[in-house]
Amino acid sequence: MNTINPLITNPILPGFHPDPSICRAGEDYYIATSTFEWFPGVRIHHSKDLVHWRAMPYPLTRKAQLNMEGNINSGGVWAPCLSYDNGMFYLIYTDVKSRVGAFKDTHNYLVTASDIEGPWSDPIYLNSSGFDPSLFHDEDGRKWLVNMIWDHRKGKNHFAGIVLQEYSVQEQRLIGPAVNIFKGTELGLTEAPHLYKHNGYYYLVTAEGGTGYEHAVTVARSLTLQGPYEVDPANPILTSNGRTDLPLQKAGHGSLVETHTGEWYMAHLVGRPVQDKHCILGRETALQRCIWSEEGWLRLATGDRYPELQVAAPNVTPHPFEPLPDKDHFDQTVLRNDWNTLRIPPDPSWLSLTERPGYLRLYGMESMSSTHRQSMVARRLQTFEGEAETCLEFAPDHAQQMAGLILYYDTKDYLYLRVTHHEEKGLCLGIIQSRYGVYDELMEEDIPLTQGNRIRLKTVIDHDRACFYYSLDEHSSWVQAGKWTDITHLCDESPEYIRFTGTYIGLCVQDLGGTRKHADFDYFRYITS
Repeated sequence: MNTINPLITNPILPGFHPDPSICRAGEDYYIATSTFEWFPGVRIHHSKDLVHWRAMPYPLTRKAQLNMEGNINSGGVWAPCLSYDNGMFYLIYTDVKSRVGAFKDTHNYLVTASDIEGPWSDPIYLNSSGFDPSLFHDEDGRKWLVNMIWDHRKGKNHFAGIVLQEYSVQEQRLIGPAVNIFKGTELGLTEAPHLYKHNGYYYLVTAEGGTGYEHAVTVARSLTLQGPYEVDPANPILTSNGRTDLPLQKAGHGSLVETHTGEWYMAHLVGRPVQDKHCILGRETALQRCIWSEEGWLRLATGDRYPELQVAAPNVTPHPFEPLPDKDHFDQTVLRNDWNTLRIPPDPSWLSLTERPGYLRLYGMESMSSTHRQSMVARRLQTFEGEAETCLEFAPDHAQQMAGLILYYDTKDYLYLRVTHHEEKGLCLGIIQSRYGVYDELMEEDIPLTQGNRIRLKTVIDHDRACFYYSLDEHSSWVQAGKWTDITHLCDESPEYIRFTGTYIGLCVQDLGGTRKHADFDYFRYITS
């Protein structure tokens, strides 16, 4: 056992990093996670030791690969599967166009690259029968797609099982019959299939119980690829269900990797709630060490089924990476890869890092309610305590032009410290809130800004609440704007339906009059506690 760096600390990918798919290429390890409506699509992290992780360039960077303009909240990229075979990386992903009600429009695609940093190919369309597609590379060279199948019909089990179909590399399409190889267990909601072959058995790892607090990982096995599959008598092999005392909740959606030293690990999804059951950071990624039992079943190394905060690392030399600076001066020509845009790619029509060097310039577009063209650049909130600040230059002409610092979950839930123009006060500052779709303004009156249009903005976050501050120059102290505000609505749990992303901290500009008024941001600083 590695005694130099013996522990993996969970979650290994804090903040919005759900649905992990882990793979190994030689002595390098990669995890792909869902990005939903955020662009670019599919986040990939790299590690040499399973302890330290760094973000890699995104694979889905152009509209030809991923066109999400108009996608619904928590639509877009669901549950990617990253695999490696014979010198080639394969990435399968779903672009979800509808998800609420009886029907789900879930289009599944494949892209490939010989280098994890790309370039990645244009997508090959596979099917739309369900979501959570995964590619299995069998020992004989054949490749097989598995995905859950969605049955919309009344009285049917909507999670209708796991479908297997062969993929032809030569023809770049699915061939042969689609076979339902597994109907699931009594836990229900069977999804997230991954196939593995070990000691003569095909192992089917699935997620069941839903992606909330009853989430779980279940396993079945067969001597033949198409089954029948025997259910593990100890299922679920991983869950947090029934253990409200655990710091890691929602454990499920597992993916396996064997290290180059012959050790086994499972990457899986978790959530860390605040104030009862509010996961403001979204669903995160954790790792658990695994072993194989004498009967040939996969087990957690601890001997039980519950996720651990700290796990023994593999027997490899530690390999830390240099972290990104906490302050982005916007002095590059492209955005750093900790930034995302909402649904649409950054392009010069609305975003520039070169028109005013050292500044991020955003041209105002649609409102925070839009699922089409928002002018927003944002990064994940990754800790329960922290603060973020920016310096904004903005000269609005009327109240339909706004710019500022936003805590954003989706079009229905955000908290926004915005600068705008008032007919009588002129340039002013106020706070907008949307809570489960209900609009509000949290200050009795906007604050007049009388000393020019360069304003520093800051937010401080403390678990279930946040507070905004402002300053009119670099030498002035911070002035509190409004009160400490509950932010538990910025979470996966909603009164209407479960959601799948996480809280972002963003910079944004709106021009509802359509004149594209711009704002310049001098820097952005994110400090974690």
